[in-house]
Amino acid sequence: MTKVHNFSAGPGILPQEVLKQASEAVLNFNNLNLSLLEISHRSKDFIAVMEEARSLVKELLELDNNYHVLFLGGGASLQFAMVPYNLLRENGKAAYVNTGVWASKAIKEAKIIGNTEVIASSEDRKFAYIPKGYSIPTDADYLHITSNNTIYGTQIHEFPNSPIPMVCDMSSDIFSRKVDGKKFALIYAGAQKNMGPAGTTMVAVREDILGKVERKMLSMLDYRVHIKGESMYNTPPVYPVYVSMLTMKWLKDNGGIEWIEKINNQKAELLYAEIDRNSMFKGTVEAKEDRSKMNVTFVMNKPELEAEFDKMAKEANLSGLKGHRDVGGYRASIYNALPLESVKVLVDVMKEFENKFA
Repeated sequence: MTKVHNFSAGPGILPQEVLKQASEAVLNFNNLNLSLLEISHRSKDFIAVMEEARSLVKELLELDNNYHVLFLGGGASLQFAMVPYNLLRENGKAAYVNTGVWASKAIKEAKIIGNTEVIASSEDRKFAYIPKGYSIPTDADYLHITSNNTIYGTQIHEFPNSPIPMVCDMSSDIFSRKVDGKKFALIYAGAQKNMGPAGTTMVAVREDILGKVERKMLSMLDYRVHIKGESMYNTPPVYPVYVSMLTMKWLKDNGGIEWIEKINNQKAELLYAEIDRNSMFKGTVEAKEDRSKMNVTFVMNKPELEAEFDKMAKEANLSGLKGHRDVGGYRASIYNALPLESVKVLVDVMKEFENKFA
């Protein structure tokens, strides 16, 4: 079978060995002669999966027992609402940093729940940089940031020291680099970039920030209800949780976060070096220190030649490179499971393109 180099922004690439294990579980899970898709989510076999998945999150993020880990449905988009619903007091306020489309959507939901202040934004220059040096209001209930911005190719490389509980949407760079997980009161991440398939969202929430809002809570939106139900208050997204567990186990067994961070740095350095060197391309992020190591965005200096580059990319089995419509050009998503070899193939095509058309 011809190898396809998958640069899709999401759902993103998964490790081949994980896909193999996951496909086998569809037919026969744990030698039960039953599919994972048809067993009870309350069976001991699946409860073991859920427990291992939650344990792996804590281990990889180095979280202590003050944190609860949940696997929920609804995507990160539901968390845009659940975060303020659970944390924003009726007479309080929330502080948000706006660094892109997903942060903007989170702000929109929070404003429906209560008083929401945007304390910093890069919208003035089409989200081409990460705001810095902003003041965090000490009277806010929480600070919300987005660690990586898939559409615009920016990433926070130095997290603020927040005097208030800090919430982070890590959907597109979770487990890609070493972070101090205990700096955050709540971390959430849709699985479909670095952790598993679409269909589940991981939430790690610190116990002490819950139960402070006055509103009467809807059960399905209350973190405490899901904590009490051990992520099974209702039927959980069984298969996405299982594949996420396999992916985290793959990461741990190969050397953990330190191992994958070195590879991710190699991939990013190789691709950005070529973008900076190649006369046919330029990056879209203003400051190099704000460049994402997960989503590399670039455009062509001669846009009229895009069709030619697309043709060469297709012939080299490069897939998923088209940029988001808000930015145009190209976006190479180099998530954990994308091998360095695939980036080398892309770089070779870029060099060949320059030699042919420059």
